[in-house]
Amino acid sequence: MIRRSTLRAQIAVALRDEIMAGRLPTGRDFTVKEIAEQYGVSATPVREALVDLAAQGLLEVEQHRGFRVHEFTLDDFRSMVEARTLVFDGVFRQVASGEGRARPPDAAALASVRRRAEAAERAALAGELDVLIGYDLRYWRELGGIIGNSYITDFLDRIRVQCWAFAVPYLRREEELAGQLWSGHRELLAAVERRDTASAERIVGEYNAHSVALVQKLTGRS
Repeated sequence: MIRRSTLRAQIAVALRDEIMAGRLPTGRDFTVKEIAEQYGVSATPVREALVDLAAQGLLEVEQHRGFRVHEFTLDDFRSMVEARTLVFDGVFRQVASGEGRARPPDAAALASVRRRAEAAERAALAGELDVLIGYDLRYWRELGGIIGNSYITDFLDRIRVQCWAFAVPYLRREEELAGQLWSGHRELLAAVERRDTASAERIVGEYNAHSVALVQKLTGRS
């Protein structure tokens, strides 16, 4: 049973986690009534949460039928990686130059990002996918937050969630993920702290190339 405070947000997060964990698979159809009964709540916050997830690109609205988990393609994944790269490159340059609203993170923000980085690296090296996803999303969101622009932060977070939603079903088919997942979180953070744009862009480029290569291998496509 979900508590009745902020139901809309809680249900949206719960369903997003179900999608990210692969428990709501691609193409899965469901109705507002089904989800409301599952969580023991009324239809209104469920409908609002599902509309929110549809706006994030994770669900498709099927008129008179309900909702369906969106199916991303390998080409979608490549395009999403390209988009987040272009935006983050701009972020790094602004932080390095001090232009615009971008600013170096303060000590408290850095400490928080560092904790996320360490936890994400441990999970990646151990092949603990569920743990990695949670910390990885928090890490990138906090790292992206240094630009002081919530629209860009939300955009990048949305793309990263979509990337995970595409990749997770393929990753779960692997018996052993230890050593296969990217684990350069602390290295990237160190480059951002130094305002070393060249190193940051290189690390992100290596990360994106690794992500695309791994997904291509798992999907059996090029």
